[in-house]
Amino acid sequence: MAVTFEQAQRVGYTLLKALLRFAFMVANNLVAIPSYVLYLIVLQPLRVLDSKLFWYIEGVLFKWLLAMVASWGWWAGYTVVEWGDDVKAVSEDEAMVLVNHQATGDVCTLMMCLQDKGTVVRQMMWLMDHIFKYTNFGIVSLIHGDFFIRQGKAHRDQQLVLLQEHLEKYYRSRNRKWIVLFPEGGFLRKRRETSQAFAKKNNLPFLKHVTLPRLGATQVILKTLVAPQENGTPAGRDAVIKESKSKGLQWVIDTTIAYPKGEPIDIQTWILGYRQPTVTHVHYRIFPIKDVPAEPEALTHWLYQRFIEKEDLLTHFYETGAFPPLQGQTKAVSRAMTLSNLWLVGIQSLAFLSGGMWYCILQYFYHCLF
Repeated sequence: MAVTFEQAQRVGYTLLKALLRFAFMVANNLVAIPSYVLYLIVLQPLRVLDSKLFWYIEGVLFKWLLAMVASWGWWAGYTVVEWGDDVKAVSEDEAMVLVNHQATGDVCTLMMCLQDKGTVVRQMMWLMDHIFKYTNFGIVSLIHGDFFIRQGKAHRDQQLVLLQEHLEKYYRSRNRKWIVLFPEGGFLRKRRETSQAFAKKNNLPFLKHVTLPRLGATQVILKTLVAPQENGTPAGRDAVIKESKSKGLQWVIDTTIAYPKGEPIDIQTWILGYRQPTVTHVHYRIFPIKDVPAEPEALTHWLYQRFIEKEDLLTHFYETGAFPPLQGQTKAVSRAMTLSNLWLVGIQSLAFLSGGMWYCILQYFYHCLF
């Protein structure tokens, strides 16, 4: 079939746009990430003198970096519509966020839709696959205190011990409030077949749009971060909670990401922008921590129920293009989240100015020394 001139033009424009976006992303990373690291190196004396202020500044810089990632998708027309409970109401409380996992773009979507949720982004901790440690953003996550978890049975027990130690050491000492994890333990397309086989063997529901979650990390987080008075169980390090005057983990936010036609956005699309503008839909349901059981068997059942509900939510979405109304409501209400283009341009400008400043400073010291 012959290619028309208009089609060739369209393909050429798409390729040129993708190339320019990729060049911008590379330049963005080359100035923003080293600047983040250098600012924090210079501020190390403040970390000794006033640790709370140091981590506040680090959190602001971290939020700006995530806003830069969000801007790549925002300017490509990849926007978000939110459904369900309004999580802004609990943005100042401690919460665990459970998210279904379909593609690498899920993380970018969260980076975008959490930008307007108060202090959440600068005070959150991410649990992610260890492979992300070796990406360009790995050094940022390491400094911020995110946890990289290694998948597989051979590593499971050790990783859970390391996770508990990590939470006890960094979560409250750095004033973290939200912790984000993907309990399925991998992408939907990679785990679906195994999950369905497990479900059949154990007489569990057959799921197509999500997989059955794993218990380990969720159980460790609850054990370590929930204050004992909230569910009557030990919280791991009571002294840490008492010293920080924290109320402990107060909420579980069950978050469901849905893409039109079930076609997720991956990180390559987010960067290159070759897909047509797309609206991603994010549904939230908030549970008080007192409603979350502590015993392993009961917690497993509770967690399975959350993903069975996600299956129902996604089935409804793919059939109707909308999520169903919350219990007690007659009509589902959606909210289009927005980002300020002026704010995003300001942050990007600051990144490039910082990069230029650090380059001049390093050049000056280099010439002084050599």
